[in-house]
Amino acid sequence: MKILYAIQGTGNGHLARATEIVPILKQMADTDVLVSGIQGDLKLPFEVDYQLFGLSFIFGKKGGVNFAETLKRARPLRLLNDIYRLPVQRYDLILCDFEPVTAWACRLRKKACIGISHQNAVLHPDAPLPSKSIGLGKFILNNYAPSTKKYGFHFRALDEFNFTPVIRSNIRQAKVTSREHFAVYLPAYSDQEIIDVLGSSPTTKWAVFSKHCKQAYEQDNLTIEPVSLVNFTKSFTSCKGILCTAGFETPAEALFMGKKLCVIPIKNQFEQVCNADFLEAMGILVLPELRNQHSKIKAWLSENHIQQIEYPDKTKEILETILASDR
Repeated sequence: MKILYAIQGTGNGHLARATEIVPILKQMADTDVLVSGIQGDLKLPFEVDYQLFGLSFIFGKKGGVNFAETLKRARPLRLLNDIYRLPVQRYDLILCDFEPVTAWACRLRKKACIGISHQNAVLHPDAPLPSKSIGLGKFILNNYAPSTKKYGFHFRALDEFNFTPVIRSNIRQAKVTSREHFAVYLPAYSDQEIIDVLGSSPTTKWAVFSKHCKQAYEQDNLTIEPVSLVNFTKSFTSCKGILCTAGFETPAEALFMGKKLCVIPIKNQFEQVCNADFLEAMGILVLPELRNQHSKIKAWLSENHIQQIEYPDKTKEILETILASDR
């Protein structure tokens, strides 16, 4: 069997999950890998057969998606050309982690495309949804990377097609400790805004992983360095807690390790608002933005409420189920 596994490269969550899924897939079948998008920071530990420009949402520096920059950096003709030229017909099975080029290439050629992503679970009837402004968000989730069959991941299993999170092996096998620092991953905020807010807790050590710096530096009680999967994982597994976006992989891994967790959803990202609602229902602190949240962050630092969830390791079993269902 020849498989194409297509990964969304906007942000790092899809890429991090791929570091766990792809090696297993390669053991099960002849697997090629496609990545599209220009916002990912992680270097994958395996060969990428197709590296495409894709369709990326560009993070701003004030907490949200920068739509002007997103439009400016879009390459619609290149996107259409990649969709038209991608040889999906060479493959027996297409697995798509919310990646638009492959999904639309399959639709163009009326070829089956199996979606396997967190986004597929977000709109499940048992998953919390925001009460307002869901129309556009639902439209994007349903049409950005359409698939003929859908499997999803969420913070808890929702049915036989929607599973608990894929936790990376180096997180499962890590010696988890609790040192004095707090890890920070807020890619839609500028370094200066993060420094301005977190600097108001001068006795707390913050390890900030930034999308906006090229070299590591220190300022007051903060260290700021570029995003690196190795360095982030080292800091993450040894931190006292993490302040991050309301993405999926990082909060899920924090819950698995029993780390103190606070999330800030990226503005104008429907999926993150949905995740924030789900996490808030689980008792996790959700902040609407970073600015003017000094008192809530200080209260969070001093509280002792921590959740830990033992997510089972079922990645290989899930992939076997998906591959068997397509035969």
